[in-house]
Order: sequence, then C-alpha cells, then structure tokens
Amino acid sequence: MTTVKYYEVVLEDIQQVEVLDEQQHYDLNSFAQVCGQSPEWVLQLIEYDILPHRLNASDLYFLVDDVSRAQKAYRLQRDFDASFTAVAMMLDLIEELEQLRRITKYQR
Repeated sequence: MTTVKYYEVVLEDIQQVEVLDEQQHYDLNSFAQVCGQSPEWVLQLIEYDILPHRLNASDLYFLVDDVSRAQKAYRLQRDFDASFTAVAMMLDLIEELEQLRRITKYQR
C-alpha cells in the first residue's frame, strides 16, 4: 500500500495543495511556512518536546512526519486553548491510544 502525504492550505477561498516527499527535509523557515505558523511557534514545539530536535550541520531540520504532528499540535492548541505542556501530553496520549488500537486490531 502506498501512502501519499500532502498538505492543503486554504486562504481567502484559494486552495493550494502540495504533495510531500517523505525524504524531503525542511529548514526552520520553510517548515514554519508549510505548517502555516511562525518559526517562533515551531521552536516552542521543540522546546516542549512536541517535535524532535534534529541538527544537520548545526541547522535545524524537519521531516514530513513532523508536519502532521505540528498540525495536530496546532489544532489541539486552537480547539482546547491548550498550553504547549498540555498539547505535548495530549499528543503522547493520542499516539499511545492509536498504538494500543493497532495492537488490539491485529490480535483479533
């Protein structure tokens, strides 16, 4: 099975969709742009261990999977007016629940 990852941005009724290459790396500014957030917000995600701290020749870089996690973090923060600490805990619990559901599904 092939999984195609993409992101979609809708601003003022203009829709932009970009297919993401799983091997692609983003620097801080391009990652923030893909996520539709500021670089400072992204750095907060790293500070609270919501995103991993990866360095490549002393520069931060991000992977495609990080886009999904950052977008989930944003939605949790927006929908629940949650702090970064609360978002980190909620994401960990959501991932644990998804893992348990996958294990249970295959044990049936």
